[in-house]
Amino acid sequence: MTALLPNVSVPGSTAALLVTTDCPFNLTAAAQAGLGSGRSLAPLCTVCCCGVLNRTLAVAFMVSLAFAIVVGNVVTLTVFVQTRQSRTPQGYLKVSLAIADMMVGVLVVPFSIYTEISLMVTSTPPVWYQGSSTSPANSSSRGGLVSPWQPCMLIGPVFAGCTFVSISTIFLMTLERSVAILWPLQKDALVTRRRTLFLILFSWASSFLLALAPLIFSRNFTLEYNECSRMCNYTPLMLGGHLPPDANILLLFPAFDFTLLGSTLAVNIVSFTSIRRYSQKRKLLSEGSLSDGGGGGGGCPHRPSFSDIKAAKTIGILTFAFTASFTPIAVFVLGNVVGYTWCNFSFFAFWILTGNSCCNVIIYSVRDHRFRKGVTLLFQRDQSPPHGEKN
Repeated sequence: MTALLPNVSVPGSTAALLVTTDCPFNLTAAAQAGLGSGRSLAPLCTVCCCGVLNRTLAVAFMVSLAFAIVVGNVVTLTVFVQTRQSRTPQGYLKVSLAIADMMVGVLVVPFSIYTEISLMVTSTPPVWYQGSSTSPANSSSRGGLVSPWQPCMLIGPVFAGCTFVSISTIFLMTLERSVAILWPLQKDALVTRRRTLFLILFSWASSFLLALAPLIFSRNFTLEYNECSRMCNYTPLMLGGHLPPDANILLLFPAFDFTLLGSTLAVNIVSFTSIRRYSQKRKLLSEGSLSDGGGGGGGCPHRPSFSDIKAAKTIGILTFAFTASFTPIAVFVLGNVVGYTWCNFSFFAFWILTGNSCCNVIIYSVRDHRFRKGVTLLFQRDQSPPHGEKN
């Protein structure tokens, strides 16, 4: 999601135009102005990280979130790997989603924790903080980023890529369930393990290629730790106080997000419409108002199984949860369009999206009986059954 944020004040009474995408941009021009004067850039005081108490609470929240993401998705992966019934196309897609979520908890959140703790215990920010390693004179040319290496060049694409993988995987899960609902007899022929694995690999490759697109196709972008969202975000290198001419390349991000989310919503509507129609026919049949007609099942010869219907509803809940966590980002961009910066709100918006990485295991625990049974067996492993009852 990209919008123009006009008239952002920076040191030296310089007006700049900044682009706001899925990740809000840092004040690179301000950072460069601070460097030009020989001073280190002080961290911005925001509602989440202003004062020792607020910063401590923010770090405690990040630590708890990282723990929940890692533990929850490790349990999910273990259950799906060790349960033979989960070795299906749907199971492979759930494993892909769990890996993407776990990478956020292993790499992205811990880096924010490290940075925030560093800002708490040291009097000056890290040398790479807020573009402090960028030379003002060479900011728009090759080699603008000098040593030390900017760790956000790794963390930023990982977060963006994992977000895109989550969106694309939920879309593939929705497609897989829609095939099972609409064409149950052709499901095994249309949805095979080989095709599913190919689509998973393709989604990972295309998602990370898209995440790296601003760096691959342009030299006018870098990645910095954002003082508002407390994450690594893309930042345009200002050319004479103006945006680079290829700043529109960031429109690829919102185009990808909204296309897949809209397609997922459309497929879900079609699937649930079919489920509703089938449920009505079953009700009429049970009341004797609908004759069998030789179709086997009250005029619904190709009826989906109960497990397929329940799985479709579970994936619909996953889609709703992801869309709900993504909505604050959309609101944030809308605010930027009308002229609001909402620095404090950006923290909550981006961390709500990050918190979605630990929601899937909760949804599986509530909706998936096989998953609950697998978790029970996993934690009861110490009480090994006899060999004759092992299966």
